[in-house]
Amino acid sequence: MSKRVLLTIEYDGSAYCGWQRQLNGPSVQQKVEEALFKVTGERVGITGASRTDAGVHALGQRAHFDMESAIPADKLPFALNTKLPRDIRVTAGREVDERFHARFDAAGKEYGYLIYNRRHPSALLRDLSAHVSVPLDADAMERACRHLPGTHDFAAFQAAGGTAKTTIRRIDSVSVGRQGDEIRLVIYGTAFLYNMVRIIAGTLIYVGQGRLPEDVFARAIETGDRLQLGPTAPPQGLCLNRVDYGGGM
Repeated sequence: MSKRVLLTIEYDGSAYCGWQRQLNGPSVQQKVEEALFKVTGERVGITGASRTDAGVHALGQRAHFDMESAIPADKLPFALNTKLPRDIRVTAGREVDERFHARFDAAGKEYGYLIYNRRHPSALLRDLSAHVSVPLDADAMERACRHLPGTHDFAAFQAAGGTAKTTIRRIDSVSVGRQGDEIRLVIYGTAFLYNMVRIIAGTLIYVGQGRLPEDVFARAIETGDRLQLGPTAPPQGLCLNRVDYGGGM
């Protein structure tokens, strides 16, 4: 009898062309599907909650799939982790309703963006952060974020190639904090446009350098003009922290 399983997956995206299967290189989805075949003998397709880009990481990606295997869902992580490369780990598994969908049923997602702010780059965090050598004003970056929460038309915050049917999105919370040389952006919302968080991070770097005003986000929301904002920040600083579904999932 078929059952639907939801996995929580952590990965370092440095070696992959993204979450989704691609013709131009290995993907996280491909590696998890291959591990599932080795464990269950079934060729299944998994559906992720977020299609993270090349070089982007995850602490809490969620993905569902259907299988016939009798292996309990909560035991799957132990088996899968023996077949996965070291930069991908399944941290939880649970059986869900057959109608559940990892992407469409998501109630909220939290992303983090790490900026390493000192003159010289970090050897240890080189693939997990964006390096900015000039000093950044984290307080100004935090003040700029106050214009983001709420339901707005974020048309200016979408990179070319986005396919969203609507650019209306709700952001519930945003914070920027410094600890030593690390500046961390944390943003939570219902859904995000293509490269939206990286555009926000790139704009905040310009605000921190004094190259853009603190009301830049308010102006971009009002005008819908992508040119009001800063560049798209590099992928390695971005991490999908968690995906929420409500009801304790």
